[in-house]
Amino acid sequence: MPVQLAKKLLSFGLTMLTAMVLVFFVLQVLPGDPALVMLGPDAQPDTLAALHTQLGLDEPILLRFATWVWQMLHGDLGVSYTYRVPVSGLVVDRLAVTLPLALMAIAITLVLSLCLGVYAATNDHRLRGQAVMALTQFGIAIPGFWFGLLLILYFSIHLGWFPAGGFPGWSAGAGPALRALVLPACALALVQTAILTRVTRAALLEVLHDDFIRTARSTGLSRSQVLWRHALQNALVPVATVMGLQFASLVAGTIVIESVFALPGLGRLIFQAVEQRDLVVVQALVVLLVGVVVAMNYLVDIAYLFIDPRLRQPSTEGAS
Repeated sequence: MPVQLAKKLLSFGLTMLTAMVLVFFVLQVLPGDPALVMLGPDAQPDTLAALHTQLGLDEPILLRFATWVWQMLHGDLGVSYTYRVPVSGLVVDRLAVTLPLALMAIAITLVLSLCLGVYAATNDHRLRGQAVMALTQFGIAIPGFWFGLLLILYFSIHLGWFPAGGFPGWSAGAGPALRALVLPACALALVQTAILTRVTRAALLEVLHDDFIRTARSTGLSRSQVLWRHALQNALVPVATVMGLQFASLVAGTIVIESVFALPGLGRLIFQAVEQRDLVVVQALVVLLVGVVVAMNYLVDIAYLFIDPRLRQPSTEGAS
Protein backbone atom coordinates (compact mmCIF):
# COMPACT_ATOMS: atom_id res chain seq x y z
CA MET A 1 0.00 0.00 0.00
CA PRO A 2 2.80 2.56 0.69
CA VAL A 3 4.20 1.82 -2.79
CA GLN A 4 0.79 2.46 -4.34
CA LEU A 5 0.45 5.75 -2.49
CA ALA A 6 3.95 6.80 -3.58
CA LYS A 7 3.13 6.05 -7.23
CA LYS A 8 -0.06 8.07 -7.02
CA LEU A 9 1.82 10.96 -5.37
CA LEU A 10 4.39 10.89 -8.18
CA SER A 11 1.58 10.93 -10.74
CA PHE A 12 0.04 13.89 -8.89
CA GLY A 13 3.32 15.83 -9.07
CA LEU A 14 3.85 15.11 -12.78
CA THR A 15 0.28 16.13 -13.59
CA MET A 16 0.65 19.42 -11.72
CA LEU A 17 3.96 20.15 -13.46
CA THR A 18 2.37 19.50 -16.86
CA ALA A 19 -0.56 21.75 -15.97
CA MET A 20 1.76 24.57 -14.88
CA VAL A 21 3.72 24.31 -18.14
CA LEU A 22 0.52 24.49 -20.19
CA VAL A 23 -0.98 27.38 -18.21
CA PHE A 24 2.22 29.42 -18.30
CA PHE A 25 2.98 28.99 -21.98
CA VAL A 26 -0.63 29.46 -23.10
CA LEU A 27 -0.82 32.84 -21.36
CA GLN A 28 2.75 33.96 -22.05
CA VAL A 29 3.65 32.62 -25.49
CA LEU A 30 0.45 33.10 -27.47
CA PRO A 31 0.55 35.97 -29.98
CA GLY A 32 0.08 39.30 -28.31
CA ASP A 33 1.71 41.22 -25.50
CA PRO A 34 0.32 40.30 -22.04
CA ALA A 35 1.21 43.77 -20.76
CA LEU A 36 -0.60 45.38 -23.70
CA VAL A 37 -3.64 43.19 -23.03
CA MET A 38 -3.69 44.33 -19.42
CA LEU A 39 -3.20 48.04 -20.14
CA GLY A 40 -5.22 48.28 -23.33
CA PRO A 41 -4.26 49.52 -26.79
CA ASP A 42 -3.97 53.16 -25.65
CA ALA A 43 -1.22 52.49 -23.11
CA GLN A 44 1.71 54.89 -23.02
CA PRO A 45 5.13 53.43 -23.99
CA ASP A 46 6.75 54.26 -20.64
CA THR A 47 3.84 52.66 -18.72
CA LEU A 48 4.05 49.62 -20.98
CA ALA A 49 7.80 49.33 -20.41
CA ALA A 50 7.34 49.61 -16.63
CA LEU A 51 4.76 46.81 -16.64
CA HIS A 52 7.08 44.68 -18.78
CA THR A 53 9.72 45.03 -16.08
CA GLN A 54 7.23 44.40 -13.27
CA LEU A 55 5.96 41.20 -14.92
CA GLY A 56 9.45 40.08 -15.90
CA LEU A 57 8.53 40.03 -19.59
CA ASP A 58 11.95 41.40 -20.54
CA GLU A 59 13.64 38.21 -19.28
CA PRO A 60 14.14 34.94 -21.22
CA ILE A 61 11.03 32.76 -21.32
CA LEU A 62 12.59 29.73 -19.60
CA LEU A 63 13.97 31.88 -16.81
CA ARG A 64 10.55 33.44 -16.32
CA PHE A 65 8.94 30.01 -16.13
CA ALA A 66 11.50 28.68 -13.64
CA THR A 67 11.11 31.81 -11.49
CA TRP A 68 7.33 31.52 -11.61
CA VAL A 69 7.36 27.83 -10.60
CA TRP A 70 9.82 28.55 -7.77
CA GLN A 71 7.64 31.38 -6.50
CA MET A 72 4.49 29.23 -6.75
CA LEU A 73 6.13 26.46 -4.72
CA HIS A 74 6.94 29.00 -2.02
CA GLY A 75 3.42 30.43 -1.95
CA ASP A 76 4.24 33.58 -3.92
CA LEU A 77 1.51 33.93 -6.55
CA GLY A 78 2.62 37.34 -7.72
CA VAL A 79 1.13 40.79 -7.25
CA SER A 80 -2.22 41.74 -8.74
CA TYR A 81 -1.94 44.53 -11.26
CA THR A 82 -5.49 45.70 -10.51
CA TYR A 83 -5.54 45.52 -6.71
CA ARG A 84 -1.79 46.15 -6.14
CA VAL A 85 -1.70 43.48 -3.41
CA PRO A 86 -0.23 39.95 -3.32
CA VAL A 87 -2.45 37.42 -5.09
CA SER A 88 -1.95 34.94 -2.24
CA GLY A 89 -3.68 37.38 0.13
CA LEU A 90 -6.60 37.76 -2.27
CA VAL A 91 -6.92 33.98 -2.58
CA VAL A 92 -6.88 33.42 1.19
CA ASP A 93 -9.55 36.09 1.74
CA ARG A 94 -11.82 34.72 -0.99
CA LEU A 95 -11.31 31.08 0.03
CA ALA A 96 -12.93 31.95 3.36
CA VAL A 97 -16.17 32.19 1.36
CA THR A 98 -15.70 29.70 -1.49
CA LEU A 99 -14.39 26.76 0.54
CA PRO A 100 -17.26 26.68 3.08
CA LEU A 101 -19.70 27.18 0.21
CA ALA A 102 -18.27 24.22 -1.74
CA LEU A 103 -18.12 22.01 1.38
CA MET A 104 -21.72 22.87 2.27
CA ALA A 105 -22.82 22.09 -1.30
CA ILE A 106 -20.97 18.77 -1.37
CA ALA A 107 -22.48 17.81 2.01
CA ILE A 108 -25.98 18.55 0.70
CA THR A 109 -25.19 16.60 -2.47
CA LEU A 110 -23.83 13.59 -0.59
CA VAL A 111 -26.69 13.28 1.90
CA LEU A 112 -29.49 13.80 -0.60
CA SER A 113 -28.02 11.71 -3.42
CA LEU A 114 -27.25 8.70 -1.22
CA CYS A 115 -30.72 8.75 0.33
CA LEU A 116 -32.52 9.29 -2.97
CA GLY A 117 -30.30 6.84 -4.83
CA VAL A 118 -30.90 4.07 -2.29
CA TYR A 119 -34.62 4.84 -2.27
CA ALA A 120 -34.82 4.74 -6.08
CA ALA A 121 -32.85 1.48 -6.27
CA THR A 122 -34.98 -0.30 -3.68
CA ASN A 123 -38.15 0.92 -5.40
CA ASP A 124 -36.92 0.44 -8.94
CA HIS A 125 -40.11 -1.11 -10.36
CA ARG A 126 -42.50 1.11 -8.41
CA LEU A 127 -43.99 4.47 -9.27
CA ARG A 128 -42.18 6.26 -6.43
CA GLY A 129 -38.81 5.03 -7.68
CA GLN A 130 -39.59 6.24 -11.19
CA ALA A 131 -40.74 9.57 -9.74
CA VAL A 132 -37.30 10.07 -8.16
CA MET A 133 -35.66 9.40 -11.53
CA ALA A 134 -37.99 11.91 -13.18
CA LEU A 135 -36.99 14.52 -10.60
CA THR A 136 -33.31 13.88 -11.31
CA GLN A 137 -33.91 14.52 -15.01
CA PHE A 138 -35.58 17.78 -14.03
CA GLY A 139 -32.65 18.66 -11.76
CA ILE A 140 -30.08 18.03 -14.48
CA ALA A 141 -31.99 20.20 -16.95
CA ILE A 142 -32.32 23.27 -14.69
CA PRO A 143 -29.44 25.80 -14.87
CA GLY A 144 -27.97 26.44 -11.44
CA PHE A 145 -28.13 30.23 -11.73
CA TRP A 146 -31.84 30.11 -12.66
CA PHE A 147 -32.58 27.84 -9.71
CA GLY A 148 -30.65 30.26 -7.53
CA LEU A 149 -32.89 33.11 -8.68
CA LEU A 150 -35.97 31.03 -7.84
CA LEU A 151 -34.57 30.37 -4.37
CA ILE A 152 -34.02 34.11 -3.87
CA LEU A 153 -37.56 34.94 -4.99
CA TYR A 154 -39.21 32.41 -2.69
CA PHE A 155 -37.00 32.02 0.39
CA SER A 156 -35.57 35.56 0.52
CA ILE A 157 -38.18 37.90 -0.93
CA HIS A 158 -41.40 35.97 -0.22
CA LEU A 159 -40.57 34.21 3.08
CA GLY A 160 -37.63 36.30 4.27
CA TRP A 161 -35.82 33.30 5.74
CA PHE A 162 -32.44 33.91 4.10
CA PRO A 163 -30.59 36.96 2.76
CA ALA A 164 -30.93 37.55 -0.99
CA GLY A 165 -27.22 38.13 -1.45
CA GLY A 166 -24.01 39.41 0.04
CA PHE A 167 -21.84 37.97 2.80
CA PRO A 168 -21.61 39.51 6.28
CA GLY A 169 -18.20 37.99 7.00
CA TRP A 170 -17.21 35.47 9.62
CA SER A 171 -16.58 38.30 12.06
CA ALA A 172 -20.36 38.76 12.25
CA GLY A 173 -20.70 35.24 13.64
CA ALA A 174 -21.02 31.74 12.22
CA GLY A 175 -24.83 31.89 12.19
CA PRO A 176 -25.29 34.88 9.84
CA ALA A 177 -22.37 33.73 7.66
CA LEU A 178 -23.78 30.22 7.20
CA ARG A 179 -27.28 31.59 6.55
CA ALA A 180 -25.86 33.64 3.68
CA LEU A 181 -24.37 30.47 2.15
CA VAL A 182 -27.42 28.18 2.40
CA LEU A 183 -29.21 29.29 -0.78
CA PRO A 184 -26.03 29.44 -2.92
CA ALA A 185 -25.05 25.97 -1.67
CA CYS A 186 -28.48 24.58 -2.60
CA ALA A 187 -28.22 26.17 -6.06
CA LEU A 188 -24.77 24.63 -6.52
CA ALA A 189 -25.88 21.23 -5.26
CA LEU A 190 -28.94 20.85 -7.50
CA VAL A 191 -27.35 19.44 -10.66
CA GLN A 192 -24.71 17.49 -8.75
CA THR A 193 -27.35 15.85 -6.54
CA ALA A 194 -29.36 14.79 -9.59
CA ILE A 195 -26.29 13.27 -11.27
CA LEU A 196 -25.01 11.48 -8.17
CA THR A 197 -28.48 10.11 -7.38
CA ARG A 198 -28.57 8.41 -10.76
CA VAL A 199 -25.03 7.06 -10.32
CA THR A 200 -25.85 5.70 -6.85
CA ARG A 201 -29.02 4.02 -8.09
CA ALA A 202 -27.25 2.41 -11.07
CA ALA A 203 -24.33 1.18 -8.93
CA LEU A 204 -26.68 -0.27 -6.30
CA LEU A 205 -28.85 -2.05 -8.86
CA GLU A 206 -25.76 -3.71 -10.28
CA VAL A 207 -24.48 -4.79 -6.86
CA LEU A 208 -27.86 -6.03 -5.61
CA HIS A 209 -27.82 -8.83 -8.20
CA ASP A 210 -24.39 -10.17 -7.19
CA ASP A 211 -23.94 -13.55 -5.52
CA PHE A 212 -22.52 -12.17 -2.27
CA ILE A 213 -25.78 -10.25 -1.67
CA ARG A 214 -27.77 -13.49 -1.88
CA THR A 215 -25.27 -15.10 0.47
CA ALA A 216 -25.64 -12.24 2.96
CA ARG A 217 -29.42 -12.57 2.84
CA SER A 218 -29.20 -16.31 3.43
CA THR A 219 -27.30 -15.71 6.70
CA GLY A 220 -30.41 -14.10 8.18
CA LEU A 221 -29.45 -10.44 7.86
CA SER A 222 -32.32 -8.02 7.40
CA ARG A 223 -32.87 -6.21 4.13
CA SER A 224 -31.62 -2.90 5.55
CA GLN A 225 -28.49 -4.55 6.99
CA VAL A 226 -27.66 -6.14 3.64
CA LEU A 227 -28.32 -2.88 1.86
CA TRP A 228 -26.31 -0.51 4.09
CA ARG A 229 -23.52 -2.86 5.27
CA HIS A 230 -22.77 -4.81 2.11
CA ALA A 231 -24.44 -3.45 -1.02
CA LEU A 232 -23.81 0.27 -0.51
CA GLN A 233 -20.17 -0.19 0.51
CA ASN A 234 -19.43 -2.12 -2.69
CA ALA A 235 -21.30 0.46 -4.77
CA LEU A 236 -19.26 3.37 -3.41
CA VAL A 237 -16.36 3.08 -5.89
CA PRO A 238 -18.20 4.67 -8.86
CA VAL A 239 -19.94 7.05 -6.44
CA ALA A 240 -16.57 8.21 -5.05
CA THR A 241 -15.26 8.73 -8.60
CA VAL A 242 -18.15 11.02 -9.48
CA MET A 243 -17.90 12.79 -6.12
CA GLY A 244 -14.28 13.72 -6.81
CA LEU A 245 -15.18 15.15 -10.19
CA GLN A 246 -18.17 16.96 -8.73
CA PHE A 247 -16.09 18.81 -6.15
CA ALA A 248 -14.06 20.30 -8.99
CA SER A 249 -17.29 21.19 -10.79
CA LEU A 250 -18.63 22.85 -7.64
CA VAL A 251 -15.54 25.04 -7.30
CA ALA A 252 -15.80 26.02 -10.98
CA GLY A 253 -19.56 26.55 -10.63
CA THR A 254 -19.03 29.17 -7.96
CA ILE A 255 -17.98 31.62 -10.70
CA VAL A 256 -21.63 32.01 -11.75
CA ILE A 257 -23.35 31.35 -8.42
CA GLU A 258 -21.19 33.81 -6.49
CA SER A 259 -22.05 36.47 -9.07
CA VAL A 260 -25.79 35.74 -8.71
CA PHE A 261 -25.64 35.98 -4.90
CA ALA A 262 -22.98 38.74 -4.81
CA LEU A 263 -20.61 36.63 -2.73
CA PRO A 264 -16.98 37.84 -2.47
CA GLY A 265 -15.50 34.41 -3.18
CA LEU A 266 -12.89 32.85 -5.43
CA GLY A 267 -15.30 32.42 -8.33
CA ARG A 268 -16.19 36.09 -8.37
CA LEU A 269 -12.49 36.98 -8.12
CA ILE A 270 -11.81 34.95 -11.29
CA PHE A 271 -14.67 36.68 -13.08
CA GLN A 272 -13.42 40.10 -12.02
CA ALA A 273 -9.81 39.28 -12.97
CA VAL A 274 -10.87 38.22 -16.47
CA GLU A 275 -13.05 41.30 -16.82
CA GLN A 276 -10.22 43.58 -15.64
CA ARG A 277 -7.61 41.70 -17.72
CA ASP A 278 -5.50 40.99 -14.63
CA LEU A 279 -3.48 38.13 -16.14
CA VAL A 280 -1.35 37.69 -13.02
CA VAL A 281 -4.45 36.78 -11.01
CA VAL A 282 -5.94 34.68 -13.82
CA GLN A 283 -2.77 32.65 -14.22
CA ALA A 284 -2.46 31.95 -10.49
CA LEU A 285 -6.13 31.05 -10.06
CA VAL A 286 -6.18 28.70 -13.04
CA VAL A 287 -3.23 26.80 -11.59
CA LEU A 288 -4.93 26.65 -8.19
CA LEU A 289 -8.14 25.30 -9.72
CA VAL A 290 -6.17 22.69 -11.64
CA GLY A 291 -4.45 21.78 -8.39
CA VAL A 292 -7.84 21.34 -6.70
CA VAL A 293 -9.02 19.02 -9.48
CA VAL A 294 -5.83 16.94 -9.46
CA ALA A 295 -5.73 16.80 -5.66
CA MET A 296 -9.34 15.60 -5.50
CA ASN A 297 -8.59 12.86 -8.03
CA TYR A 298 -5.59 11.85 -5.92
CA LEU A 299 -7.72 11.71 -2.77
CA VAL A 300 -10.36 9.67 -4.61
CA ASP A 301 -7.67 7.19 -5.68
CA ILE A 302 -6.60 6.88 -2.04
CA ALA A 303 -10.23 6.43 -0.98
CA TYR A 304 -10.48 3.48 -3.39
CA LEU A 305 -7.83 1.64 -1.36
CA PHE A 306 -10.01 1.88 1.76
CA ILE A 307 -13.38 1.31 0.07
CA ASP A 308 -12.32 -1.77 -1.93
CA PRO A 309 -9.91 -4.11 -0.06
CA ARG A 310 -9.07 -5.91 -3.32
CA LEU A 311 -7.13 -2.85 -4.51
CA ARG A 312 -4.79 -3.17 -1.52
CA GLN A 313 -3.68 -6.64 -2.56
CA PRO A 314 -0.28 -6.84 -4.31
CA SER A 315 -0.50 -7.59 -8.01
CA THR A 316 0.37 -11.16 -8.95
CA GLU A 317 0.38 -10.66 -12.71
CA GLY A 318 3.32 -12.29 -14.33
CA ALA A 319 4.19 -14.27 -11.20
CA SER A 320 4.91 -17.93 -11.81
